[in-house]
Amino acid sequence: MTSSSIALFISVFLASAVEAVEAVTIVLAAGTARDWKSTGRGVIAGLITLAAIIGAFGPAISHLPISVLRVAVGGLLLVFGLTWLRKAILRASGFKALHDEDKIFQEELAAARAAGKSAKHGIDDWYAFTLSFKGVLLEGLEVAFIVLTFGTIDHNVGTASIAALVAVAIVSAAGFALRAPLSRVPENTMKFVVGILLTSFGIFWGAEGSAGSSKKWPGDNWAVLGIIAFVAVVAFGLIEILKVAHRKPAPEKSGSTDGAPVQTEVGVKRSKFVASVIAFVEFWIDFIVGDDWRMAAGIVLSFLVTASSSLAILTWGAVPLITAVVLSYSLARAIKR
Repeated sequence: MTSSSIALFISVFLASAVEAVEAVTIVLAAGTARDWKSTGRGVIAGLITLAAIIGAFGPAISHLPISVLRVAVGGLLLVFGLTWLRKAILRASGFKALHDEDKIFQEELAAARAAGKSAKHGIDDWYAFTLSFKGVLLEGLEVAFIVLTFGTIDHNVGTASIAALVAVAIVSAAGFALRAPLSRVPENTMKFVVGILLTSFGIFWGAEGSAGSSKKWPGDNWAVLGIIAFVAVVAFGLIEILKVAHRKPAPEKSGSTDGAPVQTEVGVKRSKFVASVIAFVEFWIDFIVGDDWRMAAGIVLSFLVTASSSLAILTWGAVPLITAVVLSYSLARAIKR
């Protein structure tokens, strides 16, 4: 196995493991609190739907021109990676609570137990079915995207698929053997590492695709190691800066709200169909844009600068530098809130 294949396997394995932990937590909560038979059917339905989506769109991805594929994949990986990295930095610096899978499991368990039970379409417990179906489908879509993009770009879908299957199998076996959330898995650390890897590969492929199919990074594929080091240094530097900011006392808010009327949001009743359509659209917007649209805009800007530049320093420096700037800006806005 080459160094490129090893890097591919590790990246896909870690990313898939994180998604699998979240999916298994949802499925365990649904089965434990509700009905295992209905939950199992939801899992199967989710896997079948996922397979259909992959079968429909997977081959289409491989037929795209390589430069277009690199730009699209690089951009989406940057959105994925920066979203994970942003949250991991906020957690590590104390501005966001650590991801607690045990707490999430208990919350999912409580919500599942509180929901009413109804049978639909031959399913005894429709809530358990839909909960497990959504968990498997949504987390599975992210795994499928990572497998297809990494595998297609590296011309090694087989290795990427094996890495994902191994990760999902290990996490699923451990979760169902223990019948408990995988709270001992260092998920926060894994998300931090995966965030660095996805961001680095996104920079590598996005810049190379924007520069043109005839241009290659200095050092060719070995350049990704330098990019990983750069992203890691930026991430650790931002953590240390935010730790200092977190230790400072929060400034007092000017003005008083005592006695002022409190405005509440007025709920708007929507039909189930409209709510489902809105939720579907919101999911794909979040999938493509991420937590902060400014980071996505910065990614597009970096690709445009790379594509229009004839200077080597801008061709290969624009994407990593603008990525570091938009990540820092997004974090600054987050801690102000």
